[in-house]
Amino acid sequence: MNGPRVNYKVRIRFTKQGKIRFTSHRDVARLMERALRKVQLQVAYTEGFSPRPKLSFGLALPVGHESEAEYLDVDFANEIELEGLPERLTAALPDGLTVTSVAGVAPGTKSLQEIISSCRWEIEVLDGTEEEVTHAVEKLVASAELNVERVRKGKTSVVDIRPTILKLEVMGPTSNGTRVVAELATEKVSIRPAELVAVLGPNFSEGRVSRTHQWTIVDGNQMELAV
Repeated sequence: MNGPRVNYKVRIRFTKQGKIRFTSHRDVARLMERALRKVQLQVAYTEGFSPRPKLSFGLALPVGHESEAEYLDVDFANEIELEGLPERLTAALPDGLTVTSVAGVAPGTKSLQEIISSCRWEIEVLDGTEEEVTHAVEKLVASAELNVERVRKGKTSVVDIRPTILKLEVMGPTSNGTRVVAELATEKVSIRPAELVAVLGPNFSEGRVSRTHQWTIVDGNQMELAV
């Protein structure tokens, strides 16, 4: 008689930069699965008629955006050696995907999507002067509410997205536009960088975008995910 299955969970932090930013979230998942096979790690699988490797990603990154802080939890069928694992996985991945750190995850830890409370973004705003972008940012920050229409399952509703914008600041010019840093909440109501640029002004457009941090709340304090 077989004993209970024992899985060992590892959290992987990686970057997504350069041309591979145009690769979809689903395709990145496939690339990660392939890399794990290449380095000959025994990933645990789900049960049932169509077993799938136990990979659990954090919040999906929009196609075309870069990131310095992406996360993936992997369940392994046996205990693995973590030392040197970032370098081994990076060597098995295409250019632009770089594993920066790994760490064990304690049993019973909540999923990535449950614990991420906000993300920090660097957003390039195009089609406006720095003065125009600064004025738009100041106006938005000073507003008490920001109602937008959203359509879900064919029904239109009005949502106040102002509480989602935790921080918003102009950092200066880029070669093509103006760099804005935003911290956007991910719980309950959320907003994507493209939607933020749209509410700043109808004439603005989105340039290069990078997610630099994903935050969680521990004992009332904001901190990066532990990896």
